[in-house]
Amino acid sequence: MTEDRMALVELLQKSGDGDFLRAVAEAVLQILMEADVEGLIGAGRHERTGDRLNYRNGYRDRSLDTRLGPLSLRIPKLRQGSYFPPFLEPRKTAEKALVMVIQEAWIGGVSTRRVDELVQAMGLAGISKSQVSKLCKDIDERVNAFLDRPLDGEWPYLWLDATYLKVRDGGRIVSVAAIIAVAVNTEGRREIVGLGIGPSEAEPFWSGFIKGLTKRGLRGVKLVISDAHDGLRLAITRVLGATWQRCRVHWIRNALAHVPKGQHTMVAAAIRQAFLQADAEAAHQTWRHVADQLRPRWPKLATLMDDSEHDVLAYMTFPGQHRTKLHSTNPLERLNKEVKRRADVVGIFPNEASITRLIGAVLLEQNDEWLLQCRYMQIEGMAELTPPLIDADPAKLPPMAA
Repeated sequence: MTEDRMALVELLQKSGDGDFLRAVAEAVLQILMEADVEGLIGAGRHERTGDRLNYRNGYRDRSLDTRLGPLSLRIPKLRQGSYFPPFLEPRKTAEKALVMVIQEAWIGGVSTRRVDELVQAMGLAGISKSQVSKLCKDIDERVNAFLDRPLDGEWPYLWLDATYLKVRDGGRIVSVAAIIAVAVNTEGRREIVGLGIGPSEAEPFWSGFIKGLTKRGLRGVKLVISDAHDGLRLAITRVLGATWQRCRVHWIRNALAHVPKGQHTMVAAAIRQAFLQADAEAAHQTWRHVADQLRPRWPKLATLMDDSEHDVLAYMTFPGQHRTKLHSTNPLERLNKEVKRRADVVGIFPNEASITRLIGAVLLEQNDEWLLQCRYMQIEGMAELTPPLIDADPAKLPPMAA
């Protein structure tokens, strides 16, 4: 230990070297490992004592990636048993899930050249089947505890979105929908509240998923924001009795499909005039005025505007402080991109459990990050959710747009 400290002092004296910080970090970590091993063995290097429990057996090299660059470490080996430094042990939960999914595909005989190259690039060839099972069990416990946790308090706003993933089912490759639910509570905090995997987006699937959320304690939902998924509007009305906000961004894309490409900018600017209004009444008046102006040239677009007016402008009856985050599913875009990025690495999942494991791990990590951030919505705006505003009769909701 004294020799190690002397080496560290020499490094500190060479503070002008370009790799100084990296060299110091390597020396410090090496000292920590040596001290840790001395404690396990019960004796220092070359020390003769009756309290010795084990003996050293050389070193093995290991590289540790850090912000300072890769650190070259020499991990002590023991004659009996093994030693692994605790600061190298943890992996991010989602990376563990990715490891498990790839290994599960490998063991199940469904790997491709792409997966094979990925396994080798990540240095996973040496992971045994028993290690994979242990890793899988650890992740499942954490992910399931997260996805099944009770939901306390009231959650006025709920975002729902679905993405499609490929999975093997009885020798076939099928597409399944992965639903992600994000909600904001009355404290203005945003959390991921659910993940569902199903074969379709029919009303029974959506109803079952939403009922699962309510059983865990989801209540007080006033507005649900989503795309125009089949069956979702009916499920929202039956299970939650809440107002539905159709994603404004995706609606505009659908609307512009009725207009020549050269007119997209002009038409989109005209429609957006309704979104710039200060209150719901002015927004609806502007919407109808724009629809009437566009009707002679593009009757299909005008009809779409007539049918979807209340769906696209539903958010205008909610607090102005919150509207920028209520009109679309854009708050989920970054999360969805990360989910797709991880899923694209796997390509075809071995089974639905592996989807829940990997996507659930990604959601768990993201939720932990959100909990450390500031409030997602201003808490002052929550006070504006007065009973006349939030206790709307679901039976009076306008029909769903075509």
